[in-house]
Amino acid sequence: MANLVPLIRSDSKKGRRDWSASLIVASLAGAFGSSFLYGYNLSVVNAPSVFIKSFFNETWTRRYNQSIADESATLLWTISVSIFAIGGLVGALIVTPAVKYFGRKRTLLLNNVFAIVAALLMALSRLAGTFEMIILGRLIMGIDGGIALSALPMYLSEISPKQIRGSLGQITAILICVGVFTGQVLGLPEIFGKESLWPYLFGMIIVPSVIQVLVLPFLPESPRYLLLEKHDTKAAEKAFQTFLGKSDVSYEVEEVMEESRVQRNIKVASIFQLLCDSSKRWQILTVVVTMACYQLCGLNAIWFYTNDIFKGAGLSPEMIPYVTLSTGGIEILAAIFSGLVIERVGRRPLLIGGFSLMVLFFVILTICMTLQDQAVWLRYLSIVCILAIIASFCIGPGGIPFVLTGEFFPQAQRPAAFMIAGIINWLSNFAVGLLFPFIQKGLQTYCFLVFAVICLAGATYLFFVLPETKNKTLAEINQAFAKKKKAPSETREMDNFANERKSSSDQESNFASTTDNGETKTRIV
Repeated sequence: MANLVPLIRSDSKKGRRDWSASLIVASLAGAFGSSFLYGYNLSVVNAPSVFIKSFFNETWTRRYNQSIADESATLLWTISVSIFAIGGLVGALIVTPAVKYFGRKRTLLLNNVFAIVAALLMALSRLAGTFEMIILGRLIMGIDGGIALSALPMYLSEISPKQIRGSLGQITAILICVGVFTGQVLGLPEIFGKESLWPYLFGMIIVPSVIQVLVLPFLPESPRYLLLEKHDTKAAEKAFQTFLGKSDVSYEVEEVMEESRVQRNIKVASIFQLLCDSSKRWQILTVVVTMACYQLCGLNAIWFYTNDIFKGAGLSPEMIPYVTLSTGGIEILAAIFSGLVIERVGRRPLLIGGFSLMVLFFVILTICMTLQDQAVWLRYLSIVCILAIIASFCIGPGGIPFVLTGEFFPQAQRPAAFMIAGIINWLSNFAVGLLFPFIQKGLQTYCFLVFAVICLAGATYLFFVLPETKNKTLAEINQAFAKKKKAPSETREMDNFANERKSSSDQESNFASTTDNGETKTRIV
């Protein structure tokens, strides 16, 4: 038993060393100017919607000497909201060449140009008396989001040690939730939720962008990008040393170089090349399923019904914006909880469990909303179900799909994989915005059953297909997927390398104790 004490202490110290100051700063700075802005722009248009519509009408009347028709006003507002997804699709399409030529860090930095331009357009639209500036700004902000949601997870997955890869990857989801919550808070009537102040809501977008521009340049580029794509060994070693907080990074460099040796004849793959790679078909399909379910699982429907459910519970319209803050708070807490437990519980249980819990609470919510006129207490149970659905989404489906995309693919295929994930993400987002009004109109409260079926289908697929990727190398993940079909030579070669390294690691883990001046020390035999 005494011989285990030094080993336990060594593991504890190693776990602390995984989280270096540079790694934390890089992840927070990267996410604050990227995923935070995405979340912020999801919620920022809700509070001032009445004032923005009024601005549309005023501008139209001034131009054409007549009030805008209701149909035209609805169309303009719908375009203003949904064009964000169109911009996101454009951003997802250009992210692969961007990260290839500029690198991960520079792509994040250059992406701030879109955010700042969009912020200025939307913030100055009222002063200029041009509502088209809002629509154009939302489009450009969507491009920023499309690039950010691919480049940021890529950067985080490549700078992180595998022991904390999931926790670091969850920072993307956590900052999205913080962004949503911030948009809700700043939209309160006491802050910027007034007719005279709503342009400042869009002007605040500049702040996170400026912070990222000031901080991120002082941190290294992705060491894997430097080593595998730029072939700059010295810069890669320095980057590893900075992010890992240690001087000896020979193990990490050797591991990446082995991946380079296995793929020595492979250049950065295009989407078509990745889709044609038969050894990655299960990985691609899993990314498509998880990203589609991420958008189609019904969280947008929850936001649509939140105000009505709160009104049905007897809350006054003045109180609803403040109560709605609880949904943003639940999002943040659930995302943080996921980040804390993901390296212990694993990706698979959180993802499958999250979708399964959403199925359960969607069914209960449907029953409550259908029968709420027969029992008042069902209205309050509906509020509980809403919060439970949001929490279930954030503990797994809200962030893990981005983590898995970074874990499934080698360096040469990762940009194309994130482009595929981004395209599916934004197309699904657009489909929800386009189809949900018709689903809601046709099915009313039973529309939640549609989302329950989608969540159930996603959970079922993941239960039978998704392997656990916690603390596993790319070779080990490939080996798990390869069991579904005969592995090609590249996968077998990487598997052999993984087994060799595992054997070597087992030999190094044999510790012997020596005593010097009464103190117990450890040495590797």
